[in-house]
Amino acid sequence: MNIERLSPADIQAVMNIWLAGNLQAHAFLPRVYWEGNLHTVEKLLPQSEVYTAKENGTVCGFIGLSDEYIEGLFVAEAFRGQGIGKALLDHAKAKHKMLTLCVYQKNTRAAAFYKREGFVLQGVSTDENTGETELQMRWQPEQENIV
Repeated sequence: MNIERLSPADIQAVMNIWLAGNLQAHAFLPRVYWEGNLHTVEKLLPQSEVYTAKENGTVCGFIGLSDEYIEGLFVAEAFRGQGIGKALLDHAKAKHKMLTLCVYQKNTRAAAFYKREGFVLQGVSTDENTGETELQMRWQPEQENIV
């Protein structure tokens, strides 16, 4: 598996993974919400820090960041459970001193993944666009003990 910066040729594959992933992970929100945001997200992708994971030249997942904030982490359904999400997250951790994110409380699988990967709960809020409860989480590497 290779992890690399998003190339213009991969935008459509990333958008397909984004839409399918949101529809699966967030079935508690109407499909039209995600479809309505598709064009906006596609426009923002080239302006963001996005890394793709590729297996034999096929985009199988991606992570998008704005500074230290994880905008999204998605793995195509056929590639889930193979460590791709963790590899993408580890790649982002290697490039940043701190990472934050918001995850819907109802997306228990993602919340558990981030907790397992060292993110800690910082607060709870309501997403003004959906009315859903979000968990605000943060990761920082452990400080080395100075003796």
